Amino acid sequence: MKRKIALLLVIVLCLSIFAGCSNDAKDASGGNETTYTIKAGHGTAETTALHKGFVEFKRLVEERSEGKIKVEIFPNQQLGGDRELIEAVQLGNIQMTAPSTAPLAAFDPAFYVLDIPFLFSDRATVYEVCDGPAGQKLLDTLSEYDIKGLAYWENGFRNFTNSKLPVRSPEDLQGIKIRTMENEIHMEAWKLLGANPTPMAFGELYTALQQKTVDAQENPFELIYATKFHEVQKYITKTNHIYSAYIPMINEDFFNSLPAEYQDIIIQSINDATELQRKAAEENETEFIGLMQETNEIIELTDAELQAFREKMAPVLDLVKTKAGEDMVNLFTEAAGY
Repeated sequence: MKRKIALLLVIVLCLSIFAGCSNDAKDASGGNETTYTIKAGHGTAETTALHKGFVEFKRLVEERSEGKIKVEIFPNQQLGGDRELIEAVQLGNIQMTAPSTAPLAAFDPAFYVLDIPFLFSDRATVYEVCDGPAGQKLLDTLSEYDIKGLAYWENGFRNFTNSKLPVRSPEDLQGIKIRTMENEIHMEAWKLLGANPTPMAFGELYTALQQKTVDAQENPFELIYATKFHEVQKYITKTNHIYSAYIPMINEDFFNSLPAEYQDIIIQSINDATELQRKAAEENETEFIGLMQETNEIIELTDAELQAFREKMAPVLDLVKTKAGEDMVNLFTEAAGY
């Protein structure tokens, strides 16, 4: 009997020692040896400011986390277009993307507010509004879709190109077949100008312009040049009719699962990368306009000519209110001095 009791005590002692060793090993690692991988997909070329922003974000995150967070970047629609990438982030199949706001509005109607024609007069106003309370309130709406909006990156003011004539007035657009995104606000705005809007995937656009399936398109200067649309479009009209932002976003469940220190690293790094990305976008635009001036006719509009476009497109504001909500529209129009 004594031998059985002694044996039992030995077993209990050994189990206690083993348990203690296991806890010590766990405590020594502190859980901090866990590494995380962020897969980030986007739809533009590696020459764009969007890609440069992700490269800077990757550098900062990996450096600040001492390699505990790895960032893998997939450009050029390798993982799909904006719609597919938003869905992938929402489902947690990838962790990050940065779509343009127009296709994002199909998921979160509040983002239709940024499709108000001529909402912003210049970049300074854009940054003041989007980096302020109005912009944050808009980003916060993404939480409903299991997405955390992180910032506003520069896509740029959208401008009109076509292969038919130098457009200086809405009257010049009568019957012009223009490719637009699958965005009800954009389509209605071009109808008000007398054009014939045709929704089409971005990846199909170059061929459609080349084969004259459509006559025209509208995009920021950087994308016009990076995708070589200027090679199949003779005329570029500087309308600056809508400001397009990219929205860096991350799956909310993934973000919330990270240790607090890593969450802080991601927020700090996206903010720091935003400064570089915006600067790169502005530099690219200046460079690309200069290059396109050598091969294309770029039409500068007078204030009076721009006003004619504003007046024709103004009624679309009522449609935006039904989509984004009147409170959100009022918040942005007041902040922007619209």
